[in-house]
Amino acid sequence: MTRVGARSLAFDVVGVLVFVAIGRRSHEETSALAGLASTAWPFLVGLLVGWSVLRAWRHPARTTPEGVGIWLSTVVVGMALRVLAGQGTAVSFIVVTLVVLGLFLLGRRALLPVLTRRLAHR
Repeated sequence: MTRVGARSLAFDVVGVLVFVAIGRRSHEETSALAGLASTAWPFLVGLLVGWSVLRAWRHPARTTPEGVGIWLSTVVVGMALRVLAGQGTAVSFIVVTLVVLGLFLLGRRALLPVLTRRLAHR
């Protein structure tokens, strides 16, 4: 994997972890590392599935198809694993997950070309 690919994967992992941390905090759940890991692992597996299936390391900054595929894989696989693990998957949680992870995983990919062009013109 290239340095750009590794950096992009790291940003995606951080995005998932931030999503989980915000969710746990908003529900006043403990911020212990074990609790964070328990909530995050299904989504991190989904993220890695998306990266692997799409071989996203080849074009890690593209919004489509890589970004969209990674986003949907993170949510769908993450929710399926949560069901198998006996964790909650209320409809409102699925909607919030789609929106927030979409913002985190697709937003940075969509903004990257804009920021790159602006920096190049300085």
